[in-house]
Amino acid sequence: MTTDSQRKADARFAEALAARGARDPRDYYRKQLRQLKRSSPEGYAEAVAYYQNELITSIAERDADPLAAWQSYGLLIAALTSPGRPVAVDPTGRSRPFAPPGEVEDMVLHVPDAKNARPLLVGLPPNPSGAQMATYSWLVLGRRGPGG
Repeated sequence: MTTDSQRKADARFAEALAARGARDPRDYYRKQLRQLKRSSPEGYAEAVAYYQNELITSIAERDADPLAAWQSYGLLIAALTSPGRPVAVDPTGRSRPFAPPGEVEDMVLHVPDAKNARPLLVGLPPNPSGAQMATYSWLVLGRRGPGG
């Protein structure tokens, strides 16, 4: 990964976010990476290597869809954090297995295999519905009633 590749990938990602009105997941992914670094140094190293060797290169040099590429990276971070499966939650709150690239209006969660582990957020739609925000609050944040 070169500085030019990083700049080109960042520019393409910014353009895609603006064009589709999508949310930028990078701050959330950074937070997840910090947690992964503490819980699994090997998983963290794998995520960093993927970022450097695949993610940026795929966007900058192979013209991959930047939003799909970043979503794949978020799914990788989640899988390295806790084995599980991705699900899509539609605006009505119904879930189904996630199939890339998914629908723009869906929230994407990674549901760990471990029984007591909370799902991890991978992506929110530009304007999450009340049902999606309730699902996020309940499952991801662990809030169990009004006001959390």
